[in-house]
Amino acid sequence: MFEPYLKATPIVDYDHPAVAAEAKRLSEGLRDDVAIARRCFAFVRDEIRHSGDAKDNITTCKASEVLEHRTGWCYAKSHLLAALLRANGIPAGFAYQRLSCSEYKPDIYCLHGLNWVYLKEYGWYRVDARGNNEGVDAQFDPPYEKLAFEVGENEFDLPENLPKPLDVVVEALRTHKSYDEMICNFPDIQSKS
Repeated sequence: MFEPYLKATPIVDYDHPAVAAEAKRLSEGLRDDVAIARRCFAFVRDEIRHSGDAKDNITTCKASEVLEHRTGWCYAKSHLLAALLRANGIPAGFAYQRLSCSEYKPDIYCLHGLNWVYLKEYGWYRVDARGNNEGVDAQFDPPYEKLAFEVGENEFDLPENLPKPLDVVVEALRTHKSYDEMICNFPDIQSKS
């Protein structure tokens, strides 16, 4: 049941030495899955820049790239968080919201990437390590979700808990390497299913 949510993959590459070492460092002294997940979440949210907020002119995709460059769009940050959690034996999946992205370009919508994490005490729980700023206050407070964004008009949550990132997301991150390219080519889908 949990196996697909614990695997290392080319994107969730926790078998990379740097990712494995960071996962071990983050779990040091902790035995409880909630405490480990909280520390991993805070690290990705607070120590890895959001590429859009920072206007970084690099696009990362694999967890190891995000860790190396210390930056990533929400999707890439979710790849790193999944890798850190899985390396610590905590099942992690991928969640998406379709949101207005008008802060980058007027009248556009795009996917926003976040994670599902399985906590023994609470079950599956969504977290959003996008990175906080003025107007964004994502927190780790199970069983209560405190995501970066609430869905509004013409926006929606994709209900699936996916064991791997959406292909459209990976393709966008691999194809569009600069800030300007990404804001003109955000991944998007038109319906919930």
